[in-house]
Amino acid sequence: MNLKHLFLLALIQGTAIRSIAADSPPAGIRMFTCAHSFHAFVYRQVAEAALDAGIKDHVSVGLSSIGGSRVIQHWDLEDDKHQAKKALTEGKVDVLTLSPIWLPDEGIAKFAKLGLDHNPNLRITVQKFWLPNDTYEPIYPLDTRKKVDHNATVLTELKQHQDRYDRDVDDYVRSINQQLGKEVIVTVPVGQAAWMLREKIIAGEAPGLKSQSDLFYDTWGHPTHPLQILSAYCHFAVIYRRSPVGLPLARDFIRSKKLNPQWDEKLNRLLQEIAWEAVTRDPMSGIKATKK
Repeated sequence: MNLKHLFLLALIQGTAIRSIAADSPPAGIRMFTCAHSFHAFVYRQVAEAALDAGIKDHVSVGLSSIGGSRVIQHWDLEDDKHQAKKALTEGKVDVLTLSPIWLPDEGIAKFAKLGLDHNPNLRITVQKFWLPNDTYEPIYPLDTRKKVDHNATVLTELKQHQDRYDRDVDDYVRSINQQLGKEVIVTVPVGQAAWMLREKIIAGEAPGLKSQSDLFYDTWGHPTHPLQILSAYCHFAVIYRRSPVGLPLARDFIRSKKLNPQWDEKLNRLLQEIAWEAVTRDPMSGIKATKK
């Protein structure tokens, strides 16, 4: 391929990406989130991304936040504290976002069946998150004090663990969708996106990020702003079935300028591109790999 062809290909691809941002915005969705600390932030950040995309009727219905929680813990809340069941029963939810801690559990199917009874078009997202402690050890109680040096993690080994975890989640989600008779549940591959970002960091291709540990507050894996925003872009892509590439600087980056002025438009764009690539690669995201 000569230089002329390369230029034309880049121009076409660039136009395709820009056209996504320039398209008429889709209708907003009504979103409820049941979460732990590796997921709760997407509730606000997806709403902000939707607004930045010109989606003015996105509705943040409610947030159920329980530290270190499995999905079933949100289901088992007492009735007077159970905003999720109430909202689903009243048919006020279009998308319910869930994130198990490690493996999925029976709470996912319970929420899906209840929600479908009151909204046949309900969609549920299940987050396949980055691996706490950089390894796949789905045990309870959670080992939150394990000493881990994220900068010493071998990414080829981490990828093997991440792939195995993702396959286990995918198998579970497929089985629930088969029981429901339709593809109600999709997955959000934030773990794969995080791995891709860590590759960029090691290669020196992630502006404002010098080491893998820049993504985490602690050894357990609580995310700093860049990883939170990457996750939010993945969720935005899956929920609205469109690329986040071209959205303006994420508002949490704007808020954190005093913390790190190097978290700028270049990093923001990289996170958007990684999120879209991860989502379109994922077989369970509901986004076709060829979708532009």
